[in-house]
Amino acid sequence: MSTLQKRIALVCRILVGIVFIYSGFAKGVDPLGFTYKLNDYFTAFNAQWATSLSFSLSVILSLAEFVIGVAFLVNLKIKQASWGAMLFMMVFTPLTFVLALSNPVHDCGCFGDALILTNWQTFGKNIILLIPVVYIFIIRTKIENIVGCWEQWIGVGITTICMGSVIGYSYNHLPVLDFRPYKIGTHIPDKMNIPDGAPADEWESLFIYTKNEVEKKFDIQNLPDSTWTFVDAKHILKSKGYTPPIHDFSIRSEEGDEITDLVLASENYNFLLVAYNLEKYSYKNQEKIEDLANFCNSNGYNFYGLTASPNSDVRDYLESANAHFEFYNTDEITLKTIIRSNPGIVLIKSGTIIDKWHYNDIPNISQLENNITGDSISKYKKKSDNFYILLLIVSSGLMITLYLHFRKNVCK
Repeated sequence: MSTLQKRIALVCRILVGIVFIYSGFAKGVDPLGFTYKLNDYFTAFNAQWATSLSFSLSVILSLAEFVIGVAFLVNLKIKQASWGAMLFMMVFTPLTFVLALSNPVHDCGCFGDALILTNWQTFGKNIILLIPVVYIFIIRTKIENIVGCWEQWIGVGITTICMGSVIGYSYNHLPVLDFRPYKIGTHIPDKMNIPDGAPADEWESLFIYTKNEVEKKFDIQNLPDSTWTFVDAKHILKSKGYTPPIHDFSIRSEEGDEITDLVLASENYNFLLVAYNLEKYSYKNQEKIEDLANFCNSNGYNFYGLTASPNSDVRDYLESANAHFEFYNTDEITLKTIIRSNPGIVLIKSGTIIDKWHYNDIPNISQLENNITGDSISKYKKKSDNFYILLLIVSSGLMITLYLHFRKNVCK
């Protein structure tokens, strides 16, 4: 290849690699979130039979996307990677076009919760990305690599193991990065506020009337005279206004009494047992949950159960688990968004999310007896420090690899 072709190929590989890595990682750190999104699509297209495959597809797609991205970025098995990228684009470009036309689900989910795109924006992104993918696919046999075949396969294997470990950890605990509005440290009331001057939804109302078997639409400014007979009215959203990050958080009792403000305003510790579906509830650490509920009762802390299950399921659960706390109703999608665990524990104080626990990580009472807030802060500071150290090491390795590859293949 000429020097110009090499430079174009390098730019194309970097662009495709970064997009694929970001997309695969954003979905991989939240495998349940992508599973829920796939379920939404299957339901929208009346393919509920495929929902049992959603989790497996979530893992496979996010893992494959990340590995292909790394392969493009550092030139590992580029022939196979270019086939993988082309397959992705050939499947998802026409699919996103269909989704943009029908709009069954407003958020495409291609970047998880890290970056929200509409279906038209996703289709445009795919059209742009298709250009470098096709270019690399065409010249794939001409791209040289200074690293041997087995060394390249080892690199692909290590990448797969590392990303697979991230996916496994995020599923069995909680996402290593939380892009949702209910992440730890969030003051929920602030996320529910609508700023002054924020744009509101704009609607157009059309009124359908008939006369002499002729049906016609009128807007509000041009309604017909009394000789016309009203048939129907349609309200069309012309412009979407500002929607706060948290707009559907509500806690109601079985009788319909709202206690949302009471919980958010409480300066006490409020432990929320989140179980969006009691039929799918995991009893793995039920004893620890009962111990936590008893600990709250003994120390004057609040303990609430939140679910979207019907009251009959709640009564069955309370009886089978011998639980001694009350359940309240909250929207299922909201509960799935709050925590990726069924059940999971969320700790709120003065409207701020202090901590969250997967059911595999329910804390022992001894951890909470001294300083609940202090223990949570120190735990997440340590976790954050470890993550950023690992991110720095990985980023440095990728930059060094790119630099050496650039010097070898472009600057000579």
